[in-house]
Amino acid sequence: MKLKPLFLALTLVPVLAIASSHREAPFISTMPQVDGSDFYMFMSYETGRQGYVTFLANYNPLQTPGGGPNFYALDPNAYYDIHIDNAGHARSDLTFRFRFTNTYKNLAVPTGANGQPIAVPLLNIGGISSTNQNALNRIETYTVELIDGNPETARGRPLVSSMGGSPVFTKPVDNIGFKSINDYANYANNYVYDVVIPGCSGHGRVFAGQRKDGFVADLGEIFDLVNLNPLGSRESTHNALTDKNVDTLALEIPAACLRDSQGSPVIGAWTTASIPRHREIDPDHDDSLANASNEWSKDYVQVSRLGQPLVNELVIGLPDKDKFNGSHPHNDAQFLKYVTNPTLPVLVNALFGAAVPHTPRYDLITVFLTGVPGLNQPAHVTPSEELRLNTSTPPTPPAKQNDLGVLGGDLAGFPNGRRPYDDVVDIALRVEEGALCGPSIGVCGDETKDPNSGAPFTDGARSPGPTVATEKLMGDEYPADTYLPQFPYLMTPLPGSPNGVNGVAAN
Repeated sequence: MKLKPLFLALTLVPVLAIASSHREAPFISTMPQVDGSDFYMFMSYETGRQGYVTFLANYNPLQTPGGGPNFYALDPNAYYDIHIDNAGHARSDLTFRFRFTNTYKNLAVPTGANGQPIAVPLLNIGGISSTNQNALNRIETYTVELIDGNPETARGRPLVSSMGGSPVFTKPVDNIGFKSINDYANYANNYVYDVVIPGCSGHGRVFAGQRKDGFVADLGEIFDLVNLNPLGSRESTHNALTDKNVDTLALEIPAACLRDSQGSPVIGAWTTASIPRHREIDPDHDDSLANASNEWSKDYVQVSRLGQPLVNELVIGLPDKDKFNGSHPHNDAQFLKYVTNPTLPVLVNALFGAAVPHTPRYDLITVFLTGVPGLNQPAHVTPSEELRLNTSTPPTPPAKQNDLGVLGGDLAGFPNGRRPYDDVVDIALRVEEGALCGPSIGVCGDETKDPNSGAPFTDGARSPGPTVATEKLMGDEYPADTYLPQFPYLMTPLPGSPNGVNGVAAN
């Protein structure tokens, strides 16, 4: 029986999101491949990489390491952007656009009496290395374009490998397990590329692939009416993401190539994902889904946006979360009420009796929408939600990083950019509860000081350290929520096998 093609129309309205966002909005929770979960921007602290800015955009969150047989490809019909605002005007001046292609090889093995080849259901049929991918059933490649100006109208120019000039890069397959890839760290390192950047005199680096999720939070307890002690120990509970992987898009760019023509050191950034508004699927076409040869419209719509962490999860009200995910920074004034009149302090007061800072919260406008004067506020700024970084602030060496960032006296940490080690949950809780109320940042209503007197609010989950060379899996727990001291900074992804009580060391 011949089936008629199915027509799926995505009738989406433009929407805006600013958040560290694991399933943070109703619509995006149904589309994990284009769900931006974390965004990092910081001055590179790898030895010998002074003067570079690193960007890490995480998508497709909450990956279970053993999630085969298909594992976790990114969407070949979407585009993933990292936007740079170097003039403080709430618009994208530079955009780095990632596009992915998945090529299926349809590997087969002989079966039956006559040895007829039959396609296998698995992602690989043998061992894999960076020099031999013959046994791999799906090859993922990608391109990166640099777009100057409006990304909706300007044409992009490709980043190319400094070795050979190719504009096509390979994404390493996910960490299937030790039998398939016996040294995943070494395998994945072969897919870190030195690249030539259009219009930039210095070279950069790019990587796209699976990583261990670096976000640290006790998500389940937080979303169960903060079912924990917010004034307890910072090491009192577990990290809900300690056994999860994620896909990371990583860029390292010379800071001089990101600044505007006036040389202002402060840049703002955010990441977005967009998909075609309409899609036509023909079930009779054998490879219409597998090879993405089905028809898509050329009209794309933004479905995910992420700048500063935890805004969409802890600030934006539920009715506006989807709307929030598709708008642009220059339209952020429509969500000002959530910043100046936050609901989280009222909930924490009802649950634990903490003082509620008076409104309107001008301190939160400074942190979330303009940057902090003297730290990371542009000379001329349009209030808008972006992650902002002062590229003239030298990076803090890994061993000296403070996970409370600026609150802990480390000016190279959040909210001056964001590093993997920054405990943004604890920082955000303290700021929401009034830690920055005062004349230097912004008063809270008629208050000129923190009404909670510096109370050390926490979710109880904390990384044990900023970096570690190797990571060991112990039993069915993964306690070392730590980070690499070099690009791409997030740890090697957890293997699908062995796992649980059979876990062994992973590099």
